[in-house]
Amino acid sequence: MDNAIAPNAPQTLAPVPNGTLQRLAAMSPKAKLMLGTGIAALVAVVAALTMWSSQGDYKVLYAGLSDKDGGAIIAQLSQMNVPYKHADGGNAILVPADKVHDARLKLASAGLPKGSVVGFELMDNARFGQTQFQERLTFQRGLEGELTRSISALAAVQAARVHLALPNQNGFFREQQKPSASVLLTLHPGRTLDRTQIAGIVHLVSSSVPELAPKAVSVLDQTGALLSDTDNGNGAQGLDANQLRYVNQIEGTLQKRIFDILEPVVGRDNLRATVAAEVDFSQVESTSEEFKPNQGEQPAAIRSLQSTESTNAGSATPSGVPGAASNQPPVPATAPINGQAQPLQAAQGGQAGGSARRDKVTNYEVDKTVRVTRNATGTVKRINAAVVVNNRSTTDAKGKTTVTPLTKEEIEKLTALVQESIGYSKERGDSVKVINAPFRAEQAPKADDLPLWQQPWLTDLVRAGGVPTALALVGLFVVFGLIRPALRAALPVPAKGQQLDAVVDDEPEVLPALEAPKVANQLTDARTLAKENPAAVANIVRGWVSGETAS
Repeated sequence: MDNAIAPNAPQTLAPVPNGTLQRLAAMSPKAKLMLGTGIAALVAVVAALTMWSSQGDYKVLYAGLSDKDGGAIIAQLSQMNVPYKHADGGNAILVPADKVHDARLKLASAGLPKGSVVGFELMDNARFGQTQFQERLTFQRGLEGELTRSISALAAVQAARVHLALPNQNGFFREQQKPSASVLLTLHPGRTLDRTQIAGIVHLVSSSVPELAPKAVSVLDQTGALLSDTDNGNGAQGLDANQLRYVNQIEGTLQKRIFDILEPVVGRDNLRATVAAEVDFSQVESTSEEFKPNQGEQPAAIRSLQSTESTNAGSATPSGVPGAASNQPPVPATAPINGQAQPLQAAQGGQAGGSARRDKVTNYEVDKTVRVTRNATGTVKRINAAVVVNNRSTTDAKGKTTVTPLTKEEIEKLTALVQESIGYSKERGDSVKVINAPFRAEQAPKADDLPLWQQPWLTDLVRAGGVPTALALVGLFVVFGLIRPALRAALPVPAKGQQLDAVVDDEPEVLPALEAPKVANQLTDARTLAKENPAAVANIVRGWVSGETAS
């Protein structure tokens, strides 16, 4: 056989290198490459672990900065020897978590970030020799910046822009043009502004600019909708802040009455109600005058009295009845002021041919009544109420909960209670609607009900220990996948033709020269030889048993 062992072959093993360097030098090129690659990868893993542990956790210092502010902050952080990183495409600056507050305070003392909106600080950098137009334009830019900062401070406003149109005031113009303003608001997602807040913005802008009327201020949102339009009729859009507050107060009071009277009956969480009140704020004023004649038993009051009397003298011809009566002087007239006039008496004597005239004009007072009627403002014209009641829930002795709808009679009783609580008036056109419907209550999952892999503490632990764990796994793979196989390959492998007597020989001069790893490798090679060439192994064993040499 080709694989048969020669009978006169020596019974010794191949020489094994004693030193480490000699063993490494005796390695194959493939083993050397694997060993070098593994050592380099292991060094890289250790260096990455060291750098990651030294950096620590980073948190956001500032986000949404402009390029100018971002560059100034980075320059200041470099001077402060504070490490930093960029995130979110350069829009955010991150620093170590333990230095966030310290860095913010130091940057604030340096006036950073300044923000993209500039205010009256533009006036601090006034150039020498600038014209009046440039000075007026700088003041306008500063005023716009200050208004933008004030409006952006609102919770619902994400960003704002203010445009002022300030005409040049000149004393030679007979009619001066009035200023105007426009405000563009960018609101946070899901946020809105009520009428009171919009009126506050309009009042803020109009009060900051001299001779700027509130009607000349336009407020728009990011969609282009005009928010300050308050002249859309007599509806809720045409009410001012006080009127809206009054309407909300009425609706809130009526809604509270509904809850107060129905909650003890149906339960606290089994009721939803809303009230809409239509209020008339129009003012009507009327004036009327009434004249009454002089009536009653009391004498009429005289305003004025005018009396005229004239007498013309006649001739000296004697007249009258001869006798003693005609020789006496006439008696004075006694005509009453009020009542019928008495006829004049004939002259007892005097000159013949004379005439007399008497006129009297009397003006009496006339009764006059002036009535001014002004209707009250804020009159409730109509009330609409809508109430939703949940189904009735009953729990038996075994703890089983049963849900049943309300009967028609119960709904009618609840409707009557609502009508009485809000002051229902059929003549006024009020409307009350009470319905019964099951409520769908969706409860948010509690932290205890979340599965283990969704627990916040586990998420934070994984986020904090993910990087070192991954680096440790890479290091173990390098050690057991590259370095260990390379070191095994550095050990010599006995040839297949080597006699098996050296493997099992118990000679004292050979065994001390063998090492444990060498013996294990030789046993492996002997098993491999027995599988590949069983005939040669059988001859060797037969020779051991018979004491003869194998052929």
